[in-house]
Amino acid sequence: MKSASFFLLACLISLLLSCKTDYQKLEEEELSSGRVENELYLGLELGMTKKQFFETCWELNKQGILVNGPSELSVLYNLDMPSGKPANMHFYPKFYDDKIYMMPMEFSYDGWAPWNEDLNADKLLEDTMALFEKWHGKGFIEVSNEDRSQVAFVKMDGNRRIRIFKKHLSSVRAEIVDLPVQKKID
Repeated sequence: MKSASFFLLACLISLLLSCKTDYQKLEEEELSSGRVENELYLGLELGMTKKQFFETCWELNKQGILVNGPSELSVLYNLDMPSGKPANMHFYPKFYDDKIYMMPMEFSYDGWAPWNEDLNADKLLEDTMALFEKWHGKGFIEVSNEDRSQVAFVKMDGNRRIRIFKKHLSSVRAEIVDLPVQKKID
């Protein structure tokens, strides 16, 4: 009887451990790979010091590529999305120990209006996904909560996790994070 109970308990534990989501499996596999990917965009990288970040942005500002933005995400990059539509990308990193560990970004189309279907958040999400695939390659997976009220697209490359999701009717948010650092400070 004891061995049957032990066997049943071992099967139950095995079943529970095998019920990892695709995202959990991906995260575990990438973090255990030991690979380090720090590239963001425009010469910016995870692990840059504040000084390096400001120097890089200053140089890009002198070239007319970046300008000051209006909010917490205080750098503005005007770009053409893969669809050819002009858009704004606002960003400003989060630092830990004086180094970038997270880069949140918000995207919006120029000229967005609620009645303009060509510039809605669904189209912007598709465009943002195409931009990130151009920058960082394919391999995004869809993840969501149980009722699918929150949907995001995620890509893991070693330590670097990229998440992209609709934030508002007019905007898409993307976050690139050095996941081991984030796990350490959470």
